[in-house]
Amino acid sequence: MLSLRDAAVRLGSRTVWSGVTLDVDAGEFVAVLGPNGVGKSTLLKTILGLVPLSAGEIRVGGRAPRHGSHDIGYLPQRRSFDASARVRGVDVVRLGLDGDHWGLPLPGWLAPGARRATRRVAELVELVEADAFATRPIGSLSGGEQQRLLIAQALARRPSLLLLDEPLDSLDLPNQASIAALLARICRTERVTVLIVAHDVNPILSYLDRVVYFASGRAATGTPDEVITSETLTALYGSPIEVLYTSDGSPVVVGHTDGASYHPGLHAGHEHHLHG
Repeated sequence: MLSLRDAAVRLGSRTVWSGVTLDVDAGEFVAVLGPNGVGKSTLLKTILGLVPLSAGEIRVGGRAPRHGSHDIGYLPQRRSFDASARVRGVDVVRLGLDGDHWGLPLPGWLAPGARRATRRVAELVELVEADAFATRPIGSLSGGEQQRLLIAQALARRPSLLLLDEPLDSLDLPNQASIAALLARICRTERVTVLIVAHDVNPILSYLDRVVYFASGRAATGTPDEVITSETLTALYGSPIEVLYTSDGSPVVVGHTDGASYHPGLHAGHEHHLHG
């Protein structure tokens, strides 16, 4: 589904990352991790065809990235809806099917494929378990409810690859867990490859097939057990890193330099620094 070979990206005079090699198979659940500013979102934009490689090769579904491909669903970093927004949740989902069309929509009995679109929206609402609130105004819904509907929107055109940029950010812990479980179920049952940029890996850790960890302009890739280790991250950062585990099995990354003393993507949200 996704392949990078010795890939690099430059933005202006800065090399964001280089030497990235990665293979992702159909139906895999993959997390993109690393400190802020290392190019995690840039990877998604490269896959979308929005940012070109400066070196190496990328293939998405066996082809070069193509901007506007319907084979990729994309959920950008979370945007909040104003509480006064009256558009219904089902209409937000419907935008995933025809939101790129110009002009006012035709009445249902005139629009070609209207019944098919209505059925698809109903399928998506059921898929994300939003039946109980999908007809309510989007501004009146909780963050977790809104996120379910936005995931449905991203899946509207039956993509093979779903890209999500920090979809768990700003959600409380129960909603993080429920959205993570939802994405894992979609990945398995719909055979959709899921690539998620995560601030905190712990809610999704048990579902992951593969990890891409960016740091110091490079990336380590592999299974979570291969990547989230003291040895791998020490080599990646070029300075001593320890991976510790809490009593519930959650990993915590602790560094010994100011540049890598704390990694929030693996810390479950307590922002403090530990130094050796």
